[in-house]
Amino acid sequence: MHPEICKLGPVTVYSYGLMLVIAFVVSTFLAAAQAKREKIDPEIIFNLSFTIFISGIIGARIFYVLDNLNYYLKAPLEIIMLQKGGLAWFGGLILGSICGILYIKRKNLPVYKIIDLFAPFVAFGQAIGRIGCFLNGCCYGKESAFGIYSPAQGAVLIPSQLYSALILVVIFVILRIMQVRPHKNGEIFFAYLFFYSIKRFFVEYLRADNPVIIFGLTLFQILSIAVFILAAIYLYIIKKRKG
Repeated sequence: MHPEICKLGPVTVYSYGLMLVIAFVVSTFLAAAQAKREKIDPEIIFNLSFTIFISGIIGARIFYVLDNLNYYLKAPLEIIMLQKGGLAWFGGLILGSICGILYIKRKNLPVYKIIDLFAPFVAFGQAIGRIGCFLNGCCYGKESAFGIYSPAQGAVLIPSQLYSALILVVIFVILRIMQVRPHKNGEIFFAYLFFYSIKRFFVEYLRADNPVIIFGLTLFQILSIAVFILAAIYLYIIKKRKG
């Protein structure tokens, strides 16, 4: 893997951070272009993207640190070292959604319409971010003779990050098809949660960085089941809703 892309004098460019920035820029510009097509001010989308990006990273980091609390209690300074990786999507979803919805409401915009607009590009941004995980060597898979050698782990591992990225691209395509077709408000966002939870549940079987906690499942598989049920219920309600 290549956790460091290059050095520019005293500044080190880390692959993980670089891919996060690329993910943010690409997703934001794509969302802004879609907003323009839907007659929504692109400037609002840029501001909302920044709000979600920053709060999402903070939430994802907090969740990851809490999930690995014993490690960070011994090395507290590493809590702020994002260049080493360590973000949990569920934490980012919670805090990013809260801050994003508060911003949307403050601007008196329709919440479901805006989050529907964003959902496909969030999935695409995640796909780019997973490539950063692969380069960094985090979120690694289990050992396999048919994997890729990871210097960080000193073993041949399943490239779970790349599989995850590929599935996220597929989810992005599905959501974009839904987006350009007639749909009800909220349908795309909850479809994103529905598909993502399925993806995360099964990819967890390929990963080796999350311990099993109960019934042969990891914490993130249990959370995926909860998100799947929530998304399925809301999709059913939306489908039954008139108009």
